[in-house]
Amino acid sequence: MSAARNFRNVAIVAHVDHGKTTLVDAMLRQSGAFAERAEPVDRVMDSGDLEREKGITILAKNTAVHRRQPDGTEVVINVIDTPGHADFGGEVERGLSMVDGVVLLVDASEGPLPQTRFVMRKALSAALPVILVVNKTDRPDARIDEVVHESQDLLLDLAGDLEDEEASQAAELALDLPVLYASGRAGVASMTQPADGSVPDGDNLDPFFDVLMEHVPAPKGDPEAPLQAHVTNLDASAFLGRLALVRIHNGTLRKGQQVSWCREV
Repeated sequence: MSAARNFRNVAIVAHVDHGKTTLVDAMLRQSGAFAERAEPVDRVMDSGDLEREKGITILAKNTAVHRRQPDGTEVVINVIDTPGHADFGGEVERGLSMVDGVVLLVDASEGPLPQTRFVMRKALSAALPVILVVNKTDRPDARIDEVVHESQDLLLDLAGDLEDEEASQAAELALDLPVLYASGRAGVASMTQPADGSVPDGDNLDPFFDVLMEHVPAPKGDPEAPLQAHVTNLDASAFLGRLALVRIHNGTLRKGQQVSWCREV
């Protein structure tokens, strides 16, 4: 397996409080990211003071989940946890430019909401494959079947708004949409639809990881070519100075390496 095929880049998209960050917590726990005796931390991706105070994601963040495949190879799943509020739509768009697939996380009671519509239009126009995860199936007011149909109808409706070629691709993605049912809080996912208000069958998130590996393509690019990287966001550190957050399209970037920024004039 080539180096590029050992990676998957995926964004998790949802409305506020539909469970994105809780699902990422479960992914990290089940992949051994925390030491056995480490103190459990909830909403580890909401690292900002305001985010933890308000209980929402404001800045898109990334983490890496390491999974061992049955054939012994290790796959690194780069996960971008995107904001769920419409006011932070720019963060979402930057996140989508770094991935090869999208996990659409929808609350089993509330269904797809306005921010979901905005983000999924961007994802479909970029022809990104979509995985639908109906989360919080154990809510007492869950209406799982209706939410699945509402989500599928939303994607088909969005496909109709795109240009002819994009619309055809988007409609195909919407019709071939893999659906999972999950409880991020319980750390369980399944391909089998549970009864409303019930936790899905199973003991872990393995079905979710299996579907992700099957439907999200490996990144393209040549690691031996000259370095080409797309700067998607900027940050700053009191110790390191200005920081550029990038997605590498070709070549290899190593710690301590000096690079040049080139652009067309």
